[in-house]
Amino acid sequence: MARALILVIDGFGLGAAPDAESFGDVGANTFANMAEVFHKETGRKLNLPALSSLGLLNAASAAGKKTPAAEGSVATTGAFGYAAEISSGKDTPSGHWEMMGVPVLFDWGYFDKKEDSFSEDLLQKIYEKTGVEGCLGNCHASGTNIIAQLGKEHMETGKPILYTSADSVFQIACHEETFGIDNLITYCEQVRELLDDEDLNIGRVIARPFVGTGPDDFTRTGNRRDFSILPPAPTMLVKLVENGGKVVSVGKIADIFAHQGISEKYKATGLEDLIDTSIEQLKTQGDNTLIFTNLVNFDQDYGHRRDPVGYGEALEYLDKRLYEIAEHLHDEDFVILTADHGCDPTWQGSDHTREYIPVMFYQKDMPSIDLGERSSFADIGATLADIFGLDDLDYGVSFKAQLQAK
Repeated sequence: MARALILVIDGFGLGAAPDAESFGDVGANTFANMAEVFHKETGRKLNLPALSSLGLLNAASAAGKKTPAAEGSVATTGAFGYAAEISSGKDTPSGHWEMMGVPVLFDWGYFDKKEDSFSEDLLQKIYEKTGVEGCLGNCHASGTNIIAQLGKEHMETGKPILYTSADSVFQIACHEETFGIDNLITYCEQVRELLDDEDLNIGRVIARPFVGTGPDDFTRTGNRRDFSILPPAPTMLVKLVENGGKVVSVGKIADIFAHQGISEKYKATGLEDLIDTSIEQLKTQGDNTLIFTNLVNFDQDYGHRRDPVGYGEALEYLDKRLYEIAEHLHDEDFVILTADHGCDPTWQGSDHTREYIPVMFYQKDMPSIDLGERSSFADIGATLADIFGLDDLDYGVSFKAQLQAK
């Protein structure tokens, strides 16, 4: 029985999707635009021998109609392609759920992009439910900027920092030591329950703990938690577990899926730790297992913060670690490299971008296979369902037959 490891390069787009105009993202291209700035600022092209050999440059050139400034060969092994999204949003849950066969075909609830994002009525209900009076923020904001601006006042007053973004999120930043991580988690759980009771259809309540003593050294920690609504239908993960398989979550995957269809979960902070933990699971997990890892730092640390050089360096680091991952693969194992949306670090603002994502499957001794353009992220889940011997999903087209063309 097969095993599979999915590595979601969070926020790694390959070029504007067909419907990018509706999102104001025509011209966005996370990979190519980032690589161009990286080349200009460092004086060298990205060095991506592993990813290139797996077909990343081929897929990126086809998707974005532009070859990224990266050193590496054309595809020599593995299946590669790119996929458009049919979900209504360009957010994390939509991308992941569609990937696993459940696209989001409804509209999320959002908070206004104005000075007071949350209504006074909603805030009063939050104060009453949590027993914590008052808040700071109440606006659209960058998570790192808002703790620098309001972190000190939060520590002095005990008032949580509440903010949102262009995504369907309600974010809550509190100091781990003065407010307490347990208090923050409880507060978030209460807000999640209230938002559900109010039928606002907000995708995630996110706990954003931080530490430090002042604006210059406030730092968000790895104790982030995402409190998501349930997917609207059973995902491929649920179906795999129901059929005797195992799903192992690394990083924030369990939170994204509201812990549905998750057998085991492992916390990890930072790109190195996330990859280390994924490799450890490859070493120890048995057959009929899906290891599912979200590499959040690409999106969180470099995409949203509009840091193309940092993004490129992180991509080179992942490239190096792929050789180590390959050492621990069994003959029938698959490694899948993909993304959940774009987050172009050269784009205006700090939000996600509506882009194609990479679809890359690798197995030992696989020839180079061009999967072309896929019409939905759900093709990934459909193919995995086929590999694991599950019934067809409601969405997605399996390309397992092409993978077997050895």
